[in-house]
Amino acid sequence: MGIASDILADWDAARAALEWLHELGGIDPIGDAPVNRYDLAEREAPAPGRTSGCAPEARRAPAAPAPAPEPAPQVDPVAEAERAARAAPGLEALAEAMAAYPHCELKKGARNTVFCDGRPGARVMIVGEAPGRDEDLEGRPFVGRAGQLLDRMFAAIGLGRASPDAERGLYITNVMPWRPPSNRDPAPEEIAMMVPFLRRHVELADPEIVVVMGNTPAQAVLRQRGITRLRGHWTESWGKPVLPMLHPAYLLRNPGAKRETWADLLALQARLRG
Repeated sequence: MGIASDILADWDAARAALEWLHELGGIDPIGDAPVNRYDLAEREAPAPGRTSGCAPEARRAPAAPAPAPEPAPQVDPVAEAERAARAAPGLEALAEAMAAYPHCELKKGARNTVFCDGRPGARVMIVGEAPGRDEDLEGRPFVGRAGQLLDRMFAAIGLGRASPDAERGLYITNVMPWRPPSNRDPAPEEIAMMVPFLRRHVELADPEIVVVMGNTPAQAVLRQRGITRLRGHWTESWGKPVLPMLHPAYLLRNPGAKRETWADLLALQARLRG
């Protein structure tokens, strides 16, 4: 009851102060922007019959309407991304173009642009979804728990990101270079902006095989979703053989799916040996 009475007292005091200001001539006590009354008096026409000083008031011509502002030019974020990606002659230039790309709102909330990790020129290129907290902090893809599992998975078939040998190396990137808030799934329009960069990334890295891990890269590379249905089925995109696989983060939540992932790893190993 004490809190309610204090609130009412504050409200009554505020209303009384507002009415007092109104009586003093402050007829617009609340507004979105301050008003310059001196400027307003010059622009307003005086009331009919009133004069200024000793001479009759001269008639003023009505002010010409201000010209309408020109509409801002429309920007196509996907077309801008395509131009920037095509202009990149190498991986370093592509990383710089991606970091400078201004049209994705995710960039504003990210600490780092996460571009790649591993061995450029490796036979296998892994495409993940988006950075998480650990990846955003370090600026490298797949460094958290899911990344540790990924390293163990591919080490089981003799591949690793730390290998200096292109035959046994891995090259790793994500569709999204910036972390979505609260690790949410990237929106379709956000994915569409990054597809030109990813396609150019694949062209410049030139792997023999692309492994897409999760729904986001499946949508970006294959234009399909439903990774549990797509996994294990070889397909082709951007002139490369593509193997869809379950994301390691999914395996951490669903350990029973590791059996299917092991089958996919063996299929990858057989393809590389063939």
